[in-house]
Amino acid sequence: QVHLVESGGGLVQAGGSLRLSCAASGRTFSRLVMGWFRQAPGKERDFVAAISWTENKDYQDSVKGRFTISRANAENTVYLQMDSLKPEDTAVYYCAATGTGVIWRVKDRYNYWGQGTQVTVSS
Repeated sequence: QVHLVESGGGLVQAGGSLRLSCAASGRTFSRLVMGWFRQAPGKERDFVAAISWTENKDYQDSVKGRFTISRANAENTVYLQMDSLKPEDTAVYYCAATGTGVIWRVKDRYNYWGQGTQVTVSS
């Protein structure tokens, strides 16, 4: 079992930055693939970024060059640095984990989820 807790969301103006954190507990963090997803009102939960335990990374096209995912295994934490934020980035952001060892863009492949943190970007 893995417990995930996100933090760092908030309200920011377009062009600004936020850094989300996700603290994990309950299982060997270093072997987990960690992902970030987001869900806007009335929309599906979509893939944003993911990082493997070997630090391979994958990003949704719309965030490439603006968002950076990273992990600190010693702190059992994964981060999502979000720069040049746009109003369309407004959503609840969820941290997710999978023990499959593979980076997935499909949410059903992730076994564990945090409670989500709201990110609102004003224009």
